[in-house]
Amino acid sequence: MDNDALLADARSLYLELLKRALTNTLFSREPDLEKASQAEFMLGFIDHYVKGHAISMLPLVRLNHLQQCIIDVIRRGVAGDLIETGVWRGGATIFMRGVLRVYASDRRVWVADSFEGLPEPDAERFPAEARAYHGSVMSRVLNRLAVSYDEVRANFANFGLLDDQVKFLKGWFKDTLPTAPIERLAVIRLDGDYYESTMDGLSNLYDKLSVGGYVIIDDYGEDHWTYCRKAVDEFRASREIRDPLIRVDSSCYYWQRTS
Repeated sequence: MDNDALLADARSLYLELLKRALTNTLFSREPDLEKASQAEFMLGFIDHYVKGHAISMLPLVRLNHLQQCIIDVIRRGVAGDLIETGVWRGGATIFMRGVLRVYASDRRVWVADSFEGLPEPDAERFPAEARAYHGSVMSRVLNRLAVSYDEVRANFANFGLLDDQVKFLKGWFKDTLPTAPIERLAVIRLDGDYYESTMDGLSNLYDKLSVGGYVIIDDYGEDHWTYCRKAVDEFRASREIRDPLIRVDSSCYYWQRTS
């Protein structure tokens, strides 16, 4: 085996192990959103991710897709950094940094989160979101997805991936994203759950996305508890974006910017 093949094999092995460690699937299976009933999936989700040792809630199919997007922009030289808005325990952004490390890329990873949980939705404008926000699962079991800044930094450090290429944006998106010192982006991953968080991400970040870069919307396929899809559809219509929305799985969709 030549040196290039050895390097490719080492990269693949490291990234596969990193994904499995982040998702707590080294020795157990992830809950299957596509096959289980909603109730079965939620019970498995809570047990595996929230009560377990997972650092990311993303199923492997979404991390695989994220990996493909990052490698693609690196290989094609699409200018820009990577960002996730809404990071929970930091798993997807840790993985972003891991991919950059093995490809010796000097791009930065922007980690945007309140580190205080989800903002409270306007009950009149977004009743389904408000019901979910005040529901027992979100408030008592998921703690409204609040994970502290110190815990996320510690998770990066535990994987040996906390360095100067990791930049934190602490606070509500409406406050941090308009003034974030980001010049260009190649991959935008939006996981803010709600309408306003999604719109804040698109409105403040999309103009910084290079042509050829990717926008990934984690909750576009959800419609029972969020208006994420509404925000995306309205933004795309207002900007006359015709790039096709492509399915990653039943919840997650993405598009590649062509103009």
